[in-house]
Amino acid sequence: MAQPPVFQSRDAADPAFWDERFSHDHTPWDAHGVPVAFQRFFEAQPAPLSTLIPGCGNAYEAGWLAERAWPVTAIDFAPSAVASAKAMLGPYADVVELADFFHFVPRRPVQWIYERAFLCAMPRRLWPDYAARVARLLAPGGLLAGFFAVVEGREASPKGPPFEVTQAELDALLSPAFERLSDTPIAETDSIPVFAGRERWQVWRRRDG
Repeated sequence: MAQPPVFQSRDAADPAFWDERFSHDHTPWDAHGVPVAFQRFFEAQPAPLSTLIPGCGNAYEAGWLAERAWPVTAIDFAPSAVASAKAMLGPYADVVELADFFHFVPRRPVQWIYERAFLCAMPRRLWPDYAARVARLLAPGGLLAGFFAVVEGREASPKGPPFEVTQAELDALLSPAFERLSDTPIAETDSIPVFAGRERWQVWRRRDG
């Protein structure tokens, strides 16, 4: 089996960390397509939701939504990830932007923030900032929905990425501003191997006030 490249950057909060991995085509978190759970959520919505996809990577889901005329913006702070996504999306490349989630100002109100391998990609020290930012970007009733890497029956490993979270930790992080509406385990056939057995599709709604 081929050995992974040796990387210089070790801080997942640094764009250089992800630039190195995209540049070496070392992206084990890449789903190579649009997950079934994502499509089911889309189909369940009565009307299009203005969508933000942070830490978008190759942004397959953004292209899929744009193809269906949904208003969507996908962002990443790693230039090589954005270049890869734009090449992948072809005619829908303009939905992808180079931007830092913590400073990004959307051009339109955001109704859905799609979570996929974003929270677990960032060091735990940034998680409170993540929770505050998603709460600020979504108006009351807005949705934070997607895949969360949740471990059960043991403590989350402090090492990463991916940086695991227990359900209790996730509840403490999000519950001040969000209400969890649903929680569904993801079948391994719809999961990324690196997350197999740990992914859950959860929908959180922004509370009033």
